[in-house]
Amino acid sequence: MRTLNLGILAHVDAGKTSLTERLLFDTGAIDRLGSVDSGNTQIDSLELERQRGITIAASVVSFRLGDLVVNLTPGHPDFIAEVERVLQSLDAAVVVVSAVEGVQAQTRVLVRALRRLGVPFLFFVNKIDRLGARPAEVVEEIASQLSVRPVIMSAAVEAGSRHARSEPIDFAQEPHFSALSEALAANDEALLDDYVLAPQRLTDERLRKALATQLAEGLLHPVYCGIAMTGVGVPGLITAIETLLPAKAPAPDAPVEGRIFKIERGWGGEKLAFLNLTSGTVATRDYLVLSGGAAKVTSIQLFDQGRLEKVDQVTAGRIAKVGGLAHARIGDWIGVDGRRAGAFHFAPPTLETLVRPRRPSDNTALWLALQQLAEQDPFINLRTSDDASEMFVSLYGEVQKEVIEATLSADFGLEAHFEESTVICVERPLGTGTGIEIIFREPNPFLATVGLRIEPRPAAAGNSFALEVNVGQMPASFYRAVEEAVAETLKAGLFGWQVIDCHVAMTAARQTSPASTAVDFRRLTPLVLAEALSSAGTVVCEPIDSFRLEAPASVLTAIHTLLAKSGASTTDSIIEGGVARLAGTIASANVQGVQRQLPGLTSGAGVLENSFDHYAPIAGTQPSRPRLGANPFDRANYLRSLR
Repeated sequence: MRTLNLGILAHVDAGKTSLTERLLFDTGAIDRLGSVDSGNTQIDSLELERQRGITIAASVVSFRLGDLVVNLTPGHPDFIAEVERVLQSLDAAVVVVSAVEGVQAQTRVLVRALRRLGVPFLFFVNKIDRLGARPAEVVEEIASQLSVRPVIMSAAVEAGSRHARSEPIDFAQEPHFSALSEALAANDEALLDDYVLAPQRLTDERLRKALATQLAEGLLHPVYCGIAMTGVGVPGLITAIETLLPAKAPAPDAPVEGRIFKIERGWGGEKLAFLNLTSGTVATRDYLVLSGGAAKVTSIQLFDQGRLEKVDQVTAGRIAKVGGLAHARIGDWIGVDGRRAGAFHFAPPTLETLVRPRRPSDNTALWLALQQLAEQDPFINLRTSDDASEMFVSLYGEVQKEVIEATLSADFGLEAHFEESTVICVERPLGTGTGIEIIFREPNPFLATVGLRIEPRPAAAGNSFALEVNVGQMPASFYRAVEEAVAETLKAGLFGWQVIDCHVAMTAARQTSPASTAVDFRRLTPLVLAEALSSAGTVVCEPIDSFRLEAPASVLTAIHTLLAKSGASTTDSIIEGGVARLAGTIASANVQGVQRQLPGLTSGAGVLENSFDHYAPIAGTQPSRPRLGANPFDRANYLRSLR
């Protein structure tokens, strides 16, 4: 049995949910079509998804094509962190593009992500029956704006009318034979020789095999067209999924390997992990090794034929919900030897908002609910005061507030208020600093000696910790307590922001009292690190986004003025076909202002695409963030909080 993890990806309203429903219906996985407008589609389970007609969270459905099992995952680009987790589990993808709107900003975001991760993909140009449909022009946009080489596999006839239909290209006829042969020959010298010297050797089977190979290598991208709502053109796409996309033949008898790409809670509050099993077989009562330790599998639910079925085991190539993995986290690599494959890498959230319950009596319940959501989505990054009276969550964008608010209401019965979002800054050390507290020497009140040195690392290098002491002189738990306390203390530096890109070394350690415990080292470490950070000094850095902006060339002067007022730096400017395309960098704090003014300046035709790029030092007065816990930079306050 072959398997294929397939993603259906698109800009909002391009028709990915309708296409998913049609694929499930046409392959027999469901017996009734759902409707986005009616809110009864197979893949949209969140209430907000049904209300807005978009797919927010990663969901999975499955269907079969002969000996091929297809695990289907839709995704919405406004929630790119959610989508990218899924992308890393995909074997291939279908990118849906509207025949009316064409290539849009989010389409480019998705295609760049797919190419960066090496995921093969093809295109489905949807809605060829809509007024204003222009499928031929859209294919040209795909080639010019996405920097890919499209191969037209079906042609739209009477596009833009209710009689629109999709006809498959006959590659045995000219000019289609030459067009396909030349496209393939550009990447295949043997095929080029035969095309020039012996074209009779280029059989339909050989051309399709070469097309499948080059599709898998990301060299060519077939383009199909049709109408997802009615099923026009979908049979050709289904054939391509079965015959062209790179399916796998997994080994169920090999060692267990797989990755957890999503976490959710069951009806009884049990943690359920979405496991993409790439090798081996997992059965109930098996023990799996995670980053947090071994855990026993208590239940398995398998995605199959559009349904979720309770089973005793799951084999390689399938996706299942697994219960019992209490310490599982998104991105965990599952393996019998506990090894981990490449970790997930995402840009950090750059916004933060204060969340308050509308009813003060719900404060504890809200804290528990946000903890659960942060566990399911580590990018929420819940930050709370010691008494949980203040709770902050991280965001990628304003729409995420709606998602969290709707989830709190639907799943927990809680009404919450979100304050205006603020930008999340960071701190970087300016130089090298040291600190030391010696046991039995004032003002050290703890039964421990700790010495630390902090120094800057290159930008984006992350934080590191090392021991420069004789590790045999104390129990390992004492050193572990110091390392954990260092990581915790670095979450709030001199100005209250997280300290990044630094190296901390433990330069002194001593336990001369038999009464010393790991708690002494854990409590002393923040004071020593605060001393080292104070002597090193830090600079607050704000997040900077890279941006791409498209607008009519007629308003280019107004766009340049807006960007200049927003402190943006333009690095590239191209005018083509009456459209201006700008690229550059802008402070994340100013992005929302540009987004608010852009529609008015461009009569709704402007599109801004932005993503985190780097952190840059802030000149002048350094902004600070209020601390939520004990403050080791204020010794008296810190010691008082411990009492």
